[in-house]
Amino acid sequence: MSEPRQSTAEEKQKPIRLEDYETLLERAAQRGAEHCLTQLGLEQSHAANDIREPRNLLHAWRDVRRTARQTLVRVATAGLLAALILGAAIKFKWLGGS
Repeated sequence: MSEPRQSTAEEKQKPIRLEDYETLLERAAQRGAEHCLTQLGLEQSHAANDIREPRNLLHAWRDVRRTARQTLVRVATAGLLAALILGAAIKFKWLGGS
């Protein structure tokens, strides 16, 4: 009598269809994303606002920086022009000097 043949690991594995593989990957990615959001405490319905608030704050900070730079450039330009006009006035004695 012959011994029952044991199946090898290769014989047990069946090739998986591409569609099944993609579905499996999609489910794993979804579960991973949900797990990550749960770990961060962002799984509730108000989590979108928790993300939007810091984003809006960052946009506001960028606007403040841009406005501050523009103001600094305008003040420096006005100061330079005022100094040039004052220098010209002194040079051409427009200020009533002798």
